Amino acid sequence: MSSKVKICGLRRLRDIEMANLYEPDYVGFVFAASSRQVTEEDAESLKAELADGILAAGVFVNAPAVQAARIAEKGIIDMIQLHGDEDEAYICSLKRLTGRPVIKAVRVQSREQILQAEKLPCDYLLLDTYTKGQYGGSGKSFDLSLIPGLSKPFFLAGGLNAENVRQALEISGAFAADVSSAVETDGYKDTDKVKAFIQAVREEKR
Repeated sequence: MSSKVKICGLRRLRDIEMANLYEPDYVGFVFAASSRQVTEEDAESLKAELADGILAAGVFVNAPAVQAARIAEKGIIDMIQLHGDEDEAYICSLKRLTGRPVIKAVRVQSREQILQAEKLPCDYLLLDTYTKGQYGGSGKSFDLSLIPGLSKPFFLAGGLNAENVRQALEISGAFAADVSSAVETDGYKDTDKVKAFIQAVREEKR
């Protein structure tokens, strides 16, 4: 069974049309400060055009739990992705507000750190590259040998592209590959790069 794929940072109608054409399993709307940031209103309009069967994750960094839950409960997003310093208490609070699945990002520095994160009451982890002063989106890879055996499914992010994603998934055992900048040209999603990345992930175990 092939790994799943998530294309993050969609912000234009043409990005949605691209997703509908190539059918990633997940897309991501970034609500945190970023060049890819979308407003709640924009995300709602984009989600309305997204094909059934493609799940949308909302990316938040240290946002009030009530904000993330409200957007989820409105049906704008299907999953909540936390990329900040959110802890167990925050996630528990969020879970009381919404039944949507929660993804907790880990900026990987050690095996022990990942094992501690696995104990959090989230549904998935997302393992990304640690970059000082950033909460993600560096486009750089990290040492996959730091990933311990995990029982919780996880998304793999950081420095993935169509050329290396197959090997990275096989080495890491990730549930899904997550990409943003590597499928862009001049800061915008590139049709050919999105197509190539999705094909690479889905051909991973053939």
